[in-house]
Order: sequence, then C-alpha cells, then structure tokens
Amino acid sequence: MTIEGNALKPAWPAPDRVRAISTTRAGGVSDRPWNSLNLGVHVEDNPEHVQENRRRLAESLGLDSARIGWLNQVHGTEVVELTQSSVGQTAKADASYTRYPGIACAILTADCLPVILADRQGTVVGAAHCGWRSLSGGVIENLVSEMAVPPETLQAWLGPAIGPDSFEVGPEVRDAFIKHDPEAVHAFKAKGARSAHFMADIYALANLRLNHLGVYNVTGGGLCTVQNPDRFFSYRRDGQTGRMATLIWLN
Repeated sequence: MTIEGNALKPAWPAPDRVRAISTTRAGGVSDRPWNSLNLGVHVEDNPEHVQENRRRLAESLGLDSARIGWLNQVHGTEVVELTQSSVGQTAKADASYTRYPGIACAILTADCLPVILADRQGTVVGAAHCGWRSLSGGVIENLVSEMAVPPETLQAWLGPAIGPDSFEVGPEVRDAFIKHDPEAVHAFKAKGARSAHFMADIYALANLRLNHLGVYNVTGGGLCTVQNPDRFFSYRRDGQTGRMATLIWLN
C-alpha cells in the first residue's frame, strides 16, 4: 500500500475505474480523544465535527457526500446493495456492494479488519467489516455470494486492523473459527502455559476464508492499529476513540 496525504491507497492490480482508500486519524477537526479525522457518528463525538470530517473526506475524493454508503454496523453478516435509491439509508449491515459508478461502499473500523473486493472487469466492488464475530459468522462468504461474479475473478485488499501481537482472545473465539474450518487453528497461538487465552491473527483468518471461496489474489494486511497510535484509532488501546473509514467505488 502507499500513503497519499492522510490516507492509504491499496497497491493492488485493480482496474483503473476502481478507486479505494483507507483513512488515518489525521486531517480532521475532532477534539480529543477523537482527534482528528473521526468519521464515526456513534462514538459520542460532536456531530458537527463528524459531519465536517465526512464533508472533507468526500471533497478530497471528488465524491458526492450523499453517495457514500455509510452503514449501521452491528458485528453481523448482513450484506446490502448500494443503489441510486438506497445509498443514503444507513442500513443495518456489515458489508455492502455496488455496481453503480460514483457510489462508495464504506466501512468504519478502529481495530476490526476492513476487507474490500473488486472484480477484474471493474463491474462490481464491495466492502466488509470483519470483526471476529462477523468474520466467523460468514460476512465475507455472504458478500462474495451477493456480488455474483466468479470468485476467481475477484481481488481483495485487507486494510489496517489489530495485529497478531495485540489481538488477545478467549477460547470461544478460537472455537468459533475452528468449528467452521479446522485449518483456522494455525491462526491462533497460545498466550502462555498458564493462560487459556490465545493471540489471534485476523489477517490469516480472513485470508483463509477468502482462499476457501476461490479468492486467491489477496493483498494488504500487516498494519496494526493498536501499535500505531499516531496514525490509527484503536478501540482496544484507547477505549473511547474515533473511527477510520475504508472506501471503494467505481469511477
């Protein structure tokens, strides 16, 4: 990935008409502890500050702010299609896709993994919010199914998320993934001989899900939100904090 201004751009072989970025915490107007480019409306930040941050984001991308498909994310597996009529409805979902140019799929995160997808022909794009619950529940599988193109034609990019050295989980998280796929055991390392907890690699878990679907062109990953406080928001690190956004759209 490359850094341009206050955003990260995927370094992936997507068609020219596919555009995507992942924001950092810099470049906005929010005060502490949301400083400064908080894009989440649900984290007790000043609503006027959030709207100004969203306006600045849309302007910097050359997008109509009303055509950014913000979601009410609930750590579930629901997927919505963003169309001319539905894009402003803030649906309760954790993934979206669109075939319409100028409409952006948007995912908010502050440790959870943002996953974006595009087909080689540049006809459809999608984005998924992958916390452990939505990822283990099948949000990526649902998104790929709804995009309705052969999985082998898709490419994926994994944005900033909590890294494997910071993501401590209980045995119920490990069990949820292994129950679905025994290979997932390799994405968990025991925290210690006296601990029942594990360190989880959410990038590896997402890669496994994508590969099993037939999506093998996967890039990104490796930027830990917890360990980069100057660049990223992190709920696990800070508790009350802001949200970054990962967007993908067709020109």
